[in-house]
Amino acid sequence: MMANSPDSLLAQQAAYYRAVAAEYDDHAIPLPGGEALIGALDDFNPSGRVLELACGPGAWTPQLVRHADHVTAVDASPEMLQIAAERAPQAEFVRADLFGWEPDRQWDVVFFGFWLSHVPLDRFDDFWALVDRCLEPGGRVFFADDGYVTPDEVIEGEHEHTIARRLNDGTMHRIQKVPHEPADLERRLAGLGWRIEVRPTSGPFYWGQGGRA
Repeated sequence: MMANSPDSLLAQQAAYYRAVAAEYDDHAIPLPGGEALIGALDDFNPSGRVLELACGPGAWTPQLVRHADHVTAVDASPEMLQIAAERAPQAEFVRADLFGWEPDRQWDVVFFGFWLSHVPLDRFDDFWALVDRCLEPGGRVFFADDGYVTPDEVIEGEHEHTIARRLNDGTMHRIQKVPHEPADLERRLAGLGWRIEVRPTSGPFYWGQGGRA
């Protein structure tokens, strides 16, 4: 497997999120507009049975638990899942690689926070097909993300989707970061049969909500 092949990059991305779990909060960048995402999710009211994809350390899981009857949270990193379970012990946690996982049931709501930008463009359609398989008829989707990249993360040009992320000890990992523009993302999803409104915030963040067209 070549070092910069798509599969290799996804493996490096998975390795990064396992390695960064214990210091994840150290790498948070205070950017404007994040509060709007929290309010938008509350207004969306993710009720019923909720699936959280790529839950990471459970930053969003407690908020989902407050609204939902039951939350199932999926992530590939056992280190992240351990932290998430401490933050939201009421949720059900599943370890799985989303690029190979198949759901064994359907949910009323599918949520993912700061995950879509890490899905390579050549996997975009397949990922949304997975979301479709996860949803009950009439089910709803909510996601939040950003397209922000710091100058020191750029390694292959500002228009490339492979960036560098470093641990506190300086170890570098390559990951995917696709900077979707809200209007373009909304149109792309419409082309796949989704009716999802994507709204920007005052900062680099955006959120989307909706369902099948």
